[in-house]
Amino acid sequence: MRLVNHERNAIDLRTTPVHLGLGSRAKPVEGFAWNPEVLQAYSAAVAADGAEGRMVAIFDGDGLGDHWERHPAGDELVICLSGSVTVTRDVDGVPDRVVLGPGEATVNPAGAWHAVDMTGPSSILSITAGLGTDHRPRTESPTEHVGTPGPQAP
Repeated sequence: MRLVNHERNAIDLRTTPVHLGLGSRAKPVEGFAWNPEVLQAYSAAVAADGAEGRMVAIFDGDGLGDHWERHPAGDELVICLSGSVTVTRDVDGVPDRVVLGPGEATVNPAGAWHAVDMTGPSSILSITAGLGTDHRPRTESPTEHVGTPGPQAP
C-alpha cells in the first residue's frame, strides 16, 4: 500500500480509494485492501492529516450490510450512484432510516452508528473521516461490542 502523488491515469474508486488530506491534497491509495495489515499501513501513512483526512471510495453491493459502523472524527457523506440504498442510523436506540435513489445523498453525523443496505444491485460513493472508525457485527446492537478501530468501509 502506498499513497501516489500526481496520478495522471484514470482511477477506479472501487479498487483504489483516494485519500483527501491536508493542503487540499488528493492521493490515490495504490494496493489498498480491506484487511488489517493494509488498514494499519494506510492509517500510519495518513496519520499527519488527523481528523481532517478523508477516504473517497465506491462500493458495489446487493443486500443487507453485515456491520454497524461509526466515524467519530467527522461526518460521512454517502451518495447513491445507482440502485436503491437504505442508510439506517441508530439514534438513542431507535432506527432512523433514509432511503436514497441515484443522485441522492445523506450525511452520517460524526459518531453516529449506521449501517447500509442495498436493494438490488447498487453502488454508493462515500467520503469518510476514517480516523478512529469502529465496527460492530450487524447481529448486535451498535453499542454491545467493542469494535476494531481504523479507517474502514461505510
